[in-house]
Amino acid sequence: MKNKFASGFSQITLWIMVIVSFFPIFWLFLTSLKTRADSFGYPPKFVFSPTLDNYMKIFENNSFLSYYWNSIQIGVLATLFSLVLGVPAAYALSRFPTHKTDQTAFWILSTRMAPPIMVILPFYLVYRELHLLDTTFGLVIIYMIANMPFVVWMVKGFFDGIHEDLENAARIDGASRLKAIWTVLLPVSAPGIAASSIFCFIMSWNEFLFALVLTGNDTQTAPVAITGFITFEGVRWGEMSAGGIMIVLPVLLFGLAIQKYLVQGLTFGSVK
Repeated sequence: MKNKFASGFSQITLWIMVIVSFFPIFWLFLTSLKTRADSFGYPPKFVFSPTLDNYMKIFENNSFLSYYWNSIQIGVLATLFSLVLGVPAAYALSRFPTHKTDQTAFWILSTRMAPPIMVILPFYLVYRELHLLDTTFGLVIIYMIANMPFVVWMVKGFFDGIHEDLENAARIDGASRLKAIWTVLLPVSAPGIAASSIFCFIMSWNEFLFALVLTGNDTQTAPVAITGFITFEGVRWGEMSAGGIMIVLPVLLFGLAIQKYLVQGLTFGSVK
């Protein structure tokens, strides 16, 4: 009886947390379907005549769509480069430990501790000299640098949990170390790599400060562009909410696409 009560209480608590977490997105979606008058209604309206005018205005706004495409490009490239550089680094720290491995790993993590506002001015001055301001490549470099420490630490933890006998078995069968990594280690560690990729994409997609300072009319991203709906006439809540839903959508679809890889512990017990 006690176990049933505890289980029921846990379920209720989890559902409350889900509702509280999902409500802002739900309200954002409702606002995106409201007219300007309904969005300013008080008390807030839950029953109203929905309209798609806000989404039509968004799609008719070529500038916003261009910035939206910039965000997709930058997010995908930053995630890809972070994984391409971070996964080999994690493998090296996991499989070739030295007496300074812990110090090296901590140094990598420490690069993520600096507040962005503290380093934005040096980056701006360097980018100005290298002519990287208002370029996609410049923003990708920033996000790659910011995301790599997390990739290294998270993927290293998964590599540490995978016994080397799995790789050794493949090498005994004639596979090279690179082939053993590609055919054995990476598929088994897919949950960690998938979780890391989601984190990298979300951080790159939602980042605002670097995108605000280092971009211009050509490479502005969607989070920065959405502030354009704050005008001298007031805040255009309907269009801003529609843009917000469009910003949420890629992250949601990306997460759903790789959700099957997000189950951890797939290798526990595979090797004794």
